Amino acid sequence: MTETARPVAAHGVAAGPSLLYLLKRAELVVRARLEELLKPAGVTALQYTALTVLERHDGASAAQLARDSFVTAQSMADMVRALESRNLVRHEPHPHNRREKVIRLAAPGRRLLADHAEPARQLEERMVQELEPADVDRFRDALKSAHRSLS
Repeated sequence: MTETARPVAAHGVAAGPSLLYLLKRAELVVRARLEELLKPAGVTALQYTALTVLERHDGASAAQLARDSFVTAQSMADMVRALESRNLVRHEPHPHNRREKVIRLAAPGRRLLADHAEPARQLEERMVQELEPADVDRFRDALKSAHRSLS
């Protein structure tokens, strides 16, 4: 995507760069900063995302974890193997179906998340530092709404 000015937005107001472009640009810089923050721990931004998903939804299936972490099932399988080899996650039998497995956050994974909670919070705070608190809430709501509209 290139940054190109559009003369008029769909709702009739003069527009600047495309929202798609701006969103992607923000995503890339957030990911780069997150990678820098996580490099000493030896995990990627995508692995960290998967760990944070498990923190909220421990015992997820690999398919659910892939969906919630924004990766393919194959990528998630590779990622889970890597995280499991570092003892950050573990596979367990599903409590209601012994043929299925769920993925659980292991104690070292919880410690990694705890160690990076404050730096990640600071990164997020830095991202919105020029916004008023009410604008941060509106930004969060707008992103949720955009996701719902496209899902």
